[in-house]
Amino acid sequence: MSRICVLAKVSGHVQGVGFRYHTAHEGLKLGLTGYAKNLADGDVEVLACGQQSDVQVLLRWLENGPRTATVDHLETEEVDWRHVEGFSIR
Repeated sequence: MSRICVLAKVSGHVQGVGFRYHTAHEGLKLGLTGYAKNLADGDVEVLACGQQSDVQVLLRWLENGPRTATVDHLETEEVDWRHVEGFSIR
């Protein structure tokens, strides 16, 4: 299996609803590393690194996010592999 890193930008009502916390929790459950951080424009940026199949599961989860959020758009891009410790909330 191959390891990948994907950078995702999640748009919608995704700040102030626990989106980063829930994303980190889902990522850790899948054994992924990376981060979730709020952006100044109201979006959330997520970096997810790990086994390709596990990253895909998280990306599918990001399409809806937690029940408290409303995801309008998900943009993803595969980026170069990088070693990240844990899954942080920034």
